[in-house]
Amino acid sequence: MSSPVQSWQTAEIPGPKRAFVISKPDVVSAMIGKTGRVLVVVGSDAGKIKTKDGDLVDSMIRLSKTGKVQLAATGHLAGEFVRRGFNEIRSTPLFNLGDRLRDPAWKGLDGEGPYGLVIFVGFLYYYEWLVLSGLKHFASHLRTISLGQFYQPHSSFSFLNSSSEEWTGYLDKIIHDLEVNV
Repeated sequence: MSSPVQSWQTAEIPGPKRAFVISKPDVVSAMIGKTGRVLVVVGSDAGKIKTKDGDLVDSMIRLSKTGKVQLAATGHLAGEFVRRGFNEIRSTPLFNLGDRLRDPAWKGLDGEGPYGLVIFVGFLYYYEWLVLSGLKHFASHLRTISLGQFYQPHSSFSFLNSSSEEWTGYLDKIIHDLEVNV
């Protein structure tokens, strides 16, 4: 008997523990609002992903301006944030960050304490898959959300596979909810 929730990438077998499906973007907004320290990790594909704000970099800048999250960029992407006038970005290699997040005593990128929730967005599917797999197995203290367009079974929470229009609508709704509740 197969599960109705399938990984986006063919032949990827996540095991018996899978992400809870987020059926409404309001759930993400509420989780961000109720969690003390939230880190959003933005992948190097963010400049290529179109959203209602322009691209994913613009959407993440808008999200950060709600004051509810801290942003970290991987690869070359931190420079793109700075070029757009956003200097409150941290730069970190993805797999190094994944290793640091396993440690419940790690004080975070800013030294202010551990994160309660880490959100991943803008990555190649299989890179995010690998990091989330490591966190699922070796960081049980940490909740993760994949805000990507495709279901990530290794995260704690994930959207189902969706069309670009549906997915960008979800992102916009999450950001709007947080802007309204600032």
